[in-house]
Amino acid sequence: MNLKQLIIDIGNSRIKTAVFEQDNLLDEGIFEDLAQFAIYSKQQVFSHAIISSVTYTESQLQDLLDFPFLFLGSKTPLPFQNLYATPETLGVDRKAAAIGARTVFQKCPVLAIDLGSCITYDFMDESDSYLGGAITPGLQMRFKAMNQHTARLPLVELEQGEKPNLIGDSTVSCLRSGVFYGIQFEMQGFIQAYQAQYDGLKVIICGGDSKIFESLTKDHIFVIPNLVLRGLNRILTYNVNYQ
Repeated sequence: MNLKQLIIDIGNSRIKTAVFEQDNLLDEGIFEDLAQFAIYSKQQVFSHAIISSVTYTESQLQDLLDFPFLFLGSKTPLPFQNLYATPETLGVDRKAAAIGARTVFQKCPVLAIDLGSCITYDFMDESDSYLGGAITPGLQMRFKAMNQHTARLPLVELEQGEKPNLIGDSTVSCLRSGVFYGIQFEMQGFIQAYQAQYDGLKVIICGGDSKIFESLTKDHIFVIPNLVLRGLNRILTYNVNYQ
């Protein structure tokens, strides 16, 4: 019996995929567009699939792909109690990040910090109740905002593995310092505030820019870039069993 599950996360700029057998990650992939992914999917053998998408609707994907899948939406059954005041507006990636954190740590409060286009903070307490969190601009968004909303500031980037000097000595290095340490100090502030309210808090940093901040890793802070894919796999398993 084939127990492999295909997990697809369609973001704003890339398509990330994984193949799981139960909770064991067998394969990961990144694709620039749906055409590339469609070729890859034809080479895979799997029993179930789930798609989380912020760019395509369910009906669009049904027309473009030739396999059945569970589309993660606002009414998809989830393995937690959702206490968000506006559940219909809760991003699918935020749900998956929170559940992904729960797959790593059980019976304790967890905070998932996803560093993507935006930085999202998603909190679940020890009783598996999702309470919400926060949303702030992501790394590239901060660089672009300063370039687009000023007359003279250039558009710069931060290379993976680069840790800028705290004190910038040029406009470019000041921009890099401001964005890098602005995000680092923001995350540290959020983590400390949550720790003050919730004993035993575990924190997982994930997303495309997570490796840039690996230096934050401590005994209660972990970097797991594919956390959302792990969460989607757990949601799919839950729905397969739910049916």
